[in-house]
Amino acid sequence: MQAAPVIRTDRRSGRRTRTALAAGLLTAVLALSGCGASGDSSDSGSASDERALSAGDQNKAAAAGEAAAGSKEGAAKPGAPSKPNPVTVAHVIRTASLSVEVKSASRAAAAARTVVQNAGGLVANESTEQVDDTHDSSHLVLRVPQGEYDSVLRELAGAGKLLSRTSTAKDVTDQVVDVESRIATQRASVTRVRKLMDQAEKLVDVVTLEGELSSRQATLESLLAQQASLKDRTTLATITLDLTEPEAAPEEEGDPGFLDALSGGWHAFLTMLRWLAMAAGATAPFLAAAAVLLVLWRRLRRRGGKAGQQPPAAE
Repeated sequence: MQAAPVIRTDRRSGRRTRTALAAGLLTAVLALSGCGASGDSSDSGSASDERALSAGDQNKAAAAGEAAAGSKEGAAKPGAPSKPNPVTVAHVIRTASLSVEVKSASRAAAAARTVVQNAGGLVANESTEQVDDTHDSSHLVLRVPQGEYDSVLRELAGAGKLLSRTSTAKDVTDQVVDVESRIATQRASVTRVRKLMDQAEKLVDVVTLEGELSSRQATLESLLAQQASLKDRTTLATITLDLTEPEAAPEEEGDPGFLDALSGGWHAFLTMLRWLAMAAGATAPFLAAAAVLLVLWRRLRRRGGKAGQQPPAAE
């Protein structure tokens, strides 16, 4: 009767042991699966971390590159964005003087006018005069665009025999830039004075500002005139052209003949008569006065002779 309870107890303990083993196995399986999942998650997390790290490094490298470029640009020109420097246009004043010998000065002057007008220029001054009543001479002042300066100069020099040629080129770029800067400054100054005039309330302030405004406007107008003059001289080149005709060559004289001698003698005879007539005309008044005096002297002498020849009176 006592053995039965022992058997039951053994059965119960075996069940408990199997249950404990099953629970341990389940726990082990779960632990293994958890480790694998954690390993996978850690692997994926490390991969994502590596990708994030590489992206961050790239961004940092790019930022460092931009910072280096910015530092270089800032060192080149601090406080200003990097922009390409504009190309400064050169402003040059060109002048030339030509002296050309031509067969006909009037025709050459007309041809020069045509050349200049075809090039887009103009004739600033022109004068023609006769020299020694035998040939003409023309003086022209021509204005041509800078781009056509060389070609026009070649055509004018080839119009005849070139006697002389001079040309000059003066760079006034600095002067043009300086005048433009001064104009901008002066305009800003005029604008400030006008604003002060609008805000002025006292008559004394208004009068003072008006005088200052007049002075600054006069300076601005002077600068604008300088700018216009520089623009005209740098846009159009000046060519002074002198056209002359060749002097007539003297005729060669041959040996004199009979007719030449006769003509010379006749010319000498006429010249002598001319001089004698001139001498007679010059001495005629003196001869007339001498003749009158001679007549009077003779009359007085006759009267004196007659008075001395009268007989004495009888006693």
